Amino acid sequence: MQKNRHMILAISIITMLIFITFSAGCMERPSTAINAQSGTGETITVTDALGRTVEVPKSPEHVICSGSGALRYLTYLEAQERIVAVDSIEAQQSKYDARPYALANPQFKDYPVFGEFRGNDDPEKILMLDPQPQVIFKMYSTAGYDPAELQKKTGIPVIALNYGDMVNNKADMYQSLRIMGEVMGKENRAEELVSFFEATIADLNERTADVPEEEKITCYVGGIARSGPHGFQSTEPTYPPFHFVNAKNVAYDPKNLSTAEVAKESILGWDPQVIFVDLSTTQSEDKSSALYQLQNDNSYRQLRAVKSGEVYGVLPYNWYTQNQGSVLVDAYFAGKLLYPDRFEDVVLEDKATEIYTFLVGRGDEDVGRNVYDNMLNAFSIPAFTKLEV
Repeated sequence: MQKNRHMILAISIITMLIFITFSAGCMERPSTAINAQSGTGETITVTDALGRTVEVPKSPEHVICSGSGALRYLTYLEAQERIVAVDSIEAQQSKYDARPYALANPQFKDYPVFGEFRGNDDPEKILMLDPQPQVIFKMYSTAGYDPAELQKKTGIPVIALNYGDMVNNKADMYQSLRIMGEVMGKENRAEELVSFFEATIADLNERTADVPEEEKITCYVGGIARSGPHGFQSTEPTYPPFHFVNAKNVAYDPKNLSTAEVAKESILGWDPQVIFVDLSTTQSEDKSSALYQLQNDNSYRQLRAVKSGEVYGVLPYNWYTQNQGSVLVDAYFAGKLLYPDRFEDVVLEDKATEIYTFLVGRGDEDVGRNVYDNMLNAFSIPAFTKLEV
């Protein structure tokens, strides 16, 4: 009897040890995920935009991009084929789409979805992916799960990034491209991108830097998108296309660095000579559209730009955050319109094709030209034409 008790006790101890060993193995999932999925087991340590030190597989084959603009930057780096899933915006069928990186990559719609757009990830869906991502790039880290919490829930390294922009936060933009480039083994491409942006902005500036102040034409852009379409009072005080060609933006305000609603009375007082309309506003198809307001508001109809017909449609660029290629194309259009003698050597279609080919077309000019054509005709009214007001 005593012998049986000893045997039962021994079996219980062995069972407990097996359970503890198994549980410990499960608790160490993060390091296991890095080593098992990296193939060679080689890792690198990077510092992300939040200053976090994160160990990741060297040049991972499988990644996902969370949040507005993360997949755009991976596409700029020509590494988009390494994704294993997308967020919900990539899979949506939409009447309107003005994202060049997505237009160049229609296959994004065929990938599994790992979470909702704007960084609202679903850890359970991520863990069900096959193959499993080895790295998660997360843009706008305050949306959805905190990067550290998402890493803890999935056992997958999370790299936090700041999107930045080409005017006020260019350093953040370049840092994110370089961090992604370092992780993906695309350091050279990241530097090519930085050089491209710097050279293009410099070209725009050099053409217009010496235009005398008294010769500058006053202008205003309305209908700027932000999380959807907006009316004519929605503008950007540091609108990049105006900034790059040294245009006289009547709404310029160095203290206001983002999209803003300005007072109707201010627009009437500024009375710009030329008006640009972000065509994303035409999605509204009702009285909230900037175009409708220009056509039907008696006050706006007194503006000299409306009276003279100097109202033009431009490409939207705030579409799942900023599309830098469209910013540059808009800048060349604004430059040609405001200073035709300074841009007489520029054929807008060719310049736009060049920009989109480099950023999202992998050097294929046919892809770049197709993206431009789709952007040009993304809405009911073609971009870069006079609007009927």
